[in-house]
Parts: sequence; C-alpha cells; structure tokens
Amino acid sequence: MQTKGTIVAITGAGGGLGSAMARRLAAQGARLALLDYVTEPMEVLQAELGLPEADCLLIGCDVSSEEAVDKAFAAIQDHFGGMDVLVNNAGITRDALMVKVKDGELISRMTLENWNAVINVNLTGVFLCGRAAAEHMALAGRPGLIINISSISRHGNMGQSNYTATKAGVAAMAVTWARELARYGIRVNAISPGFIGTEMVRSMKPEALAKLSAMIPTGRIGEPDEIAHTVQYIIENDFVNGRNIEVDGGMRL
Repeated sequence: MQTKGTIVAITGAGGGLGSAMARRLAAQGARLALLDYVTEPMEVLQAELGLPEADCLLIGCDVSSEEAVDKAFAAIQDHFGGMDVLVNNAGITRDALMVKVKDGELISRMTLENWNAVINVNLTGVFLCGRAAAEHMALAGRPGLIINISSISRHGNMGQSNYTATKAGVAAMAVTWARELARYGIRVNAISPGFIGTEMVRSMKPEALAKLSAMIPTGRIGEPDEIAHTVQYIIENDFVNGRNIEVDGGMRL
C-alpha cells in the first residue's frame, strides 16, 4: 500500500504522537481523518498541515462510546467514500499503585473509577474503532490496515495496573484481528513505543529526564516522528502482519 492518496484515520490525533503521525503522513500525500475527544488541538493541526478540506476531516469523538464511534466512521465513509488505514492511537493514563499500605494502615488504592476510565478509552475504545473500521473495509472489499498503538508498559510497569492491562490487550487484539481479518485483505499490527518526547515527557524536571534517558541503551528518549515513521513503514510494507513492533531504543521494562 502506498502512503500517497491513502485515506488514514488517526484517533487521539490532537496529542503528541497523533499529531506527529498526521504531519508525516500528510507530507507523504495521505488523506486524513483526525479524531479526538477535544477538537481545538486538531483545528490548530489542520491549519498547520494546510490540507484542503476534501483531504482533512476533523471529528470530535469519544472513542469509549459505541454510538459516537459508529457515527464518526460513518462520517469518514461519507466524506472520503472509504477508508484504507486506522491508527488506534487514543489513550489516557490514570496512574496509581494498586494498594499502598504504611505502618499497617491503608494509605491509598487505585480507584475503580480510574481503572474503568483507562479500560474504557484504551481497550474498549480500540475495540470499538477497530470493529467499525474493519466493518467498513470488509464491506467495501478493499485492502485495509489497522495499527494499534500499544506500549512497552504492556510488559508490566509499577503504578500502571490499568494502563499495562490495556496495552497488553491491544497488542493481543492485533494478533487476533490479523488472523480474523486476513480473509478480507485487512492487515493488523501493533506498535509499542518506549519513552517518547511528547510535551508531557519533555515537561519533566531535567534531572528526571536525564535519569530516564540513562536507562535507555541508545542514551536518549525517542522522537514522536520515529513512531510516525514506523506507522508509515507498516503502511508501505504489505507483508508485515500480526506483529508488534517495539520502538524503544532497546529499553525493556
């Protein structure tokens, strides 16, 4: 599949990784459907990209809502007449230790509210968007691609019971879907980024960022465009299927 002219839907498009994907793919001639819960960052991104309205559709969407997702993907179908690629990038964190006890007393525990919030967006949202995209692709009878954004945290990371569960789940779903959807000519893969220099990471204290970088064999954090480059690679290599690509500078949690 060639990136030029390809119709790509990106969830979480207003964030650091999503916007980097949009910039790279737009520069390569892709047509973009940008989805995010908050629309303002996408409007800024759209102005920066300079794409005509026919090639760049903005959709405010809560990916955890079945109704909102189905409406969003129907809008993509109506606007572009089809879809070639979905990048399931939307995600949130609500970090906390599962339980914290000191001197025989319970100090804190991860709330069910924060557990459910992350599960609803990071896992259920990926399922809903993947299902909607696969439905439209299969009915159209055209080759397609779904990329789930996982994380190296899927191996297990302290303070992230909810997040690691979702990221392990979306990586496993990529393998499952690759097997289920191959009959329709739809490939499915996952990308597991390590520590990437989004605005949130770069806002860390310099000493904390230096300590973090020292943990990575390459000696630095990754750049958002390096994840976007991996998206482009998967789009353009039709023999990559059912795989999870870790882009982490050699780091292992």
